[in-house]
Parts: sequence; structure tokens; C-alpha cells
Amino acid sequence: MNLFSRYTAAIAVPLLLLMSSGMNVVAQTYPSKPVRMILPFPAGAPSDIVGRTIGQKLSEQIGQNFIPDNRPGAGGNLALGLAANAVPDGYTIVVSSPGIAISPSLYSKLSYDAAKDLAPIARLATIENVMVVHPSVPAKNLKQFIALARSKPGVLNYGSGGAGTTNHLANELLKYLQKINIVHVPYKGATLATVAAMSGEVDEVVVSVASVLPLIRQGKVRPLVVLSEKRVSALPDVPTAKEAGVDGFQVSIWYGLFAPTGTPQDIITRLNKEVFKALGAKDMQQRMDAMSINPWPGTPQQMADLLRTETARYATIIKSAGLKPQ
Repeated sequence: MNLFSRYTAAIAVPLLLLMSSGMNVVAQTYPSKPVRMILPFPAGAPSDIVGRTIGQKLSEQIGQNFIPDNRPGAGGNLALGLAANAVPDGYTIVVSSPGIAISPSLYSKLSYDAAKDLAPIARLATIENVMVVHPSVPAKNLKQFIALARSKPGVLNYGSGGAGTTNHLANELLKYLQKINIVHVPYKGATLATVAAMSGEVDEVVVSVASVLPLIRQGKVRPLVVLSEKRVSALPDVPTAKEAGVDGFQVSIWYGLFAPTGTPQDIITRLNKEVFKALGAKDMQQRMDAMSINPWPGTPQQMADLLRTETARYATIIKSAGLKPQ
């Protein structure tokens, strides 16, 4: 080894040790101040409830406040853009719904690229959807509804919370899978679409189980299927779409946690570990069950895989629906 090589090695080894030591210190001391948790929709929205519930538990576990910061707008993209452009130091994180997978096919210009600008931290939870009809609709199950739609193309209609929402795209997925023609009637929010189905203004709507359960129990709407992998405990007698004979008709509302790309890996690993701990706590599971929220913890890689497959799936649905990027 020549003199230059020995000199380089003498500098490089201590430098690497110093860098490694510095990273460990960051991991051990994080978080040393409150963490900003950006929420893409208004207070009371499902993503807000999921984020606040988990954030409160993380605050209890870690000893630093996870402060909710509601930033609604542009279908959740305002919040995601803010997070993507934040300092990647672990003190800004964002909760996202399937909007992060839907938006690339709906918007021609976004202020962020989810695959490049946001680092997955964890999967969080799911809220299951159910397909319901007004009692006047002469279909007692999904197969009968599909047969009715085929016999009267363009006559049956369905409500949604607006173009590009999951309750819109769920019906477009059914149309794509079964080659039926039912008409989309958009409303300003899923709540109004549910009211329309209850009053008979529209024939059918896909909404979260929690939001429509009281109407089902009162007989004001009739459930046909749940759009989940397994039956829902609150509706044990309602089959899944697969059980009803339509494979692939599964649309859950999932939630994930992200940080700006460049956030130290040690911090992401720490947050993921804390999310698993939070979602596994008995009191947390009881709170979420009471709100019909299903804990669904997952690793950063599992969240990345979910984002990739859901982005591709929604792109197919959106293309089949003829929706053009705005």
C-alpha cells in the first residue's frame, strides 16, 4: 500500500464510523420534538379519524405529540404535495387513502410523484364497502342485480361522491367486469349519494359499512354484497362479491403512512415498528372495531407493493370508464 492509499484509508475508516454513529444517534433520539401528521381531508372524514386515532396512540407510546394538520383540497393532492416537498427529517408524515393511487390517472399535473417523492412507512387500516340498493329495486342479490342491468341497459343508475371517488370507481369496476350499462349520478360527497339511494333518487350506491349500517338496520336500503375479501362482522349475513359469483369485485378503502423521500431509513423503521405496536394494542383494536375500522399493519415494502398494484388497477378502471385526466 502506497503512502496515498494509507492516508486515504486512515481518513475513510474513522469517517465511516462517525457517519454510522451519527445515524444511530438520530434513531435513538428521534423524535425530539412534535411530529406533524398531515391529513388530506377535513375533520370527521374517515382518513381524519384513522389518522387521529393512530396519531394519539403513537403520542402515548413515544412521548412526543403527533399533531394532526388537516389540509383538504384537490382530492387529497394538496396534502400529499405538501408532504412530498417537506424537509425529509421525520417530522412531517402524511396519511393517505386510495386517492394516492387514483390521482395519477385522473390529473395530468400533480405537484408530486408518489413513487419518487414519498417514502412508504406502513400500511395502517382498511374500511370496508358495501353495495346497497333502494328497497324498490327488484334484486335480492348481486347476480339478480347484474341480470336486471343486462335486461335494461342504461336504465339502472348509481350514486357516488363524485367522479374518481372509490364509490364511483367501484361501480365502474363492476361495469368493466360484467359488461353492464348502469348510469353514474355524481353528488357532492358520499353522504348525499347515500341519502339519494335511501330516498330512491338513485337505485344503488357503494359506501362504507359504518356510514350506511343504520339505514340497513332500519330497512331503508338493502345490502347485496360487501366488497371485501372476507365477510364483515357487522353484516355477517351479507356475502362477499366473490361468494356471490363475481370474482375481482373487491374495493376496500385502505390507508397508509408516508414520509418525504430522503427521510432516514432508521426513522422509517422506528415509525413502522411503533405503528405495528399501536395497531396490536388491545385498547386500540377495540376503539377501531367500534368505528368499523380494520387494523391492517404492513411493512414499508408491503405499502409500496400495495401502492404499485392499486395504481395499475385503478388506471385500468379509469380507462374503462372513459375518464380523462384533468
